[in-house]
Amino acid sequence: MPTSAKLQNELESILSGDPWYGDPVYQIIEQVSFEAAFEKPPGAAHTIAEIVLHMLSWTEEVLDRLNGKPASQPLSGDWPETGRPDEQKWQNYVNDLKLVNVNLLGIIQDFPEEKWNEPMNGERSRELGDGVSYEALVNGLIQHHIYHSGQIAILNRIING
Repeated sequence: MPTSAKLQNELESILSGDPWYGDPVYQIIEQVSFEAAFEKPPGAAHTIAEIVLHMLSWTEEVLDRLNGKPASQPLSGDWPETGRPDEQKWQNYVNDLKLVNVNLLGIIQDFPEEKWNEPMNGERSRELGDGVSYEALVNGLIQHHIYHSGQIAILNRIING
């Protein structure tokens, strides 16, 4: 199976399919009310809304890198500000995360097969996730989505009991 197809299948599985570890990302996020999205429990580093924006910003950064731009912090920042709690704003964040992942799936599908194992621009930087192959970049984002969806599920459970 080509690398593009494997990465597409894996990303689709963790976003909205039936991943082996449990609920997919979108199902976890859709269980979050807008009130819970902006609530920060004692001891929590981030709200659910902040985590969703963080996931969104890094997905945009991965899109940029797959399109040949050099690695950097995401244009919207590593942890973008959410602003005041608002139900429509929360729905926009969720919709934007879904849209950027649709765009990512399209880029993955059209990415040249021979480039997947090529190193990205730059030296290895763990902070930026740079200096790895394009395949490792996408796999890293998939892992990033899984990691943060677990945080969202735990925060939602803490908030809602």
